[in-house]
Amino acid sequence: MTTTNLSRRESLLAIASIAALSCAPAFAASELPSSSIYKLDAKLTDQDGREFDLASLRGQPVLASMFYSSCQMVCPMIFETVHATLKALPEAERKDVRVLMVSFDPPRDTVAVLKETAAKRNCDSQWTLARSDETTVRKVAAVLGVQYRKLADGEFNHSTQLALLDRDGRIAAKSGKLGPADPALVKRMHAIVAA
Repeated sequence: MTTTNLSRRESLLAIASIAALSCAPAFAASELPSSSIYKLDAKLTDQDGREFDLASLRGQPVLASMFYSSCQMVCPMIFETVHATLKALPEAERKDVRVLMVSFDPPRDTVAVLKETAAKRNCDSQWTLARSDETTVRKVAAVLGVQYRKLADGEFNHSTQLALLDRDGRIAAKSGKLGPADPALVKRMHAIVAA
């Protein structure tokens, strides 16, 4: 997969997905652009046990993805790709980007497991590893464009997707590339941080 800037059609589809979820915003709709994923009423809990609203991330660019901690192959690569993407930015800009990683395995990914995963994957204070109830996790996956399915053995089939959110929670770019930083994603992130 490659990085793409969202077309008008894709933006409208994202808006429709949010509306279809029938989620009431936690604040006045006029405060956010219509295409913001922060319109989703999503309560999450981070690796330190702190509860937060998805919209509380507003104000900084966010690199967002999904994972599950017991994954042995693809999810560790997602973490490595996020690290590589951040390192591709100039150091002065790097600190302005937040990372949000939401687990799609909330029964097993407890706060303690998220904390352990954050340490194991070298996630500093820029990173938020989060969990929620299964319904909210499905909603977050829908707006980020992540697909997943639980298998009989408890593992998951899932897509890989890094979504770059602008300061108002609009999806500015996506990449399904794993490994080295996707140059197009880094370029778009640089533009958002510098704006």
